[in-house]
Amino acid sequence: MTPMSDSSSLPKTKKPSDSAFKQQRLPAWQPILTAGTVLPTFFVIGVAFIPVGIGLLYFSDKVKEQTIDYTYCNSNTTSGKRCMDIIAQNRTEPCYCKINFTLPTDFDGEVYMYYGLTNFYQNHRRYVKSRDDNQLLGILSDEVSGDCKPFAYEVNDSNITKAIVPCGAIANSLFSDELTLYSNRNGRDVPLLKTGIAWPSDKNIKFKNPEGDLRVVFSPERFAKPKNWEKHIYDLDPYNASNNGFQNEDLIVWMRTAALPTFRKLYRRVDHSVKGFTEGLLAGNYTLNVKYSYSVSSFDGTKRMILSTTSLLGGKNPFLGIAYIVVGCICLVLGIALSIIHIKYSKSVTEMIDVNPTTENH
Repeated sequence: MTPMSDSSSLPKTKKPSDSAFKQQRLPAWQPILTAGTVLPTFFVIGVAFIPVGIGLLYFSDKVKEQTIDYTYCNSNTTSGKRCMDIIAQNRTEPCYCKINFTLPTDFDGEVYMYYGLTNFYQNHRRYVKSRDDNQLLGILSDEVSGDCKPFAYEVNDSNITKAIVPCGAIANSLFSDELTLYSNRNGRDVPLLKTGIAWPSDKNIKFKNPEGDLRVVFSPERFAKPKNWEKHIYDLDPYNASNNGFQNEDLIVWMRTAALPTFRKLYRRVDHSVKGFTEGLLAGNYTLNVKYSYSVSSFDGTKRMILSTTSLLGGKNPFLGIAYIVVGCICLVLGIALSIIHIKYSKSVTEMIDVNPTTENH
């Protein structure tokens, strides 16, 4: 008797199983592009995109903006030196400057103040990773993420190592200029709000303070502040205790890194509940007062302050409307050109399959 062969002794094979998926027997559909399907598509896209683009441009043009570049402003002192040169020599020396400007028209509705930077690459891979998300959630430890290096620890003169809170290059480079506005028309400072500028999802989910008194929790005896900071994290907003620590909205806004080297970030909201500013900012003369402390000369950047209103679609963005109009026009032109070519040079179905009344008789 021949012993029965063991199934385990059968030779292994790499042949796929006999299934419809692995043997590529699934039904498929391949569209056949004909003039009857392509030409209407071009015309539909053109007719749809152009009105949308015009609408986007209309709402974008309704947004009013005033931009003030203060990179090279001169100090208020009698020296008249540029603030950027003063802080380049000594970063701890405060420098104050002011710039007078005029709003040509009324800024109706809600008005927002932004700061803008150029040539600042927040999208650098190592810069984006340089943070400790557990730390920002209020989970403090003497050990921080390795991604924060070289802004993870501080070693003092007594050779004592302390973790930096918040650690990383993003937090270390926090924008530190202090901007205020003075209205000559109203004879007082424009009331500005420091809260309501961060995304609610960021403030409520990604950034949380540890429990307890922040001055005790973030004690300087245990944790160090970032090298470029003048204040400790528990004292970022001395007039509003709820806007300190990891819940500080200036910090939250800065930690959301920008995709391009030229960007703007929301800095303040005009308080429209104050008399004289309920309708917005009226046309007239204003003064931008700056406590200049943020250096941009090291990376050949510039700084600017932007006042802006909003529309139903947000801030000013003419590019999107222009892009819709350009794509719509291109589709219309292609549709017209291809229609002419199709009418003038196309062959009938009978000619394409080489069947005509003459051949049918044979």
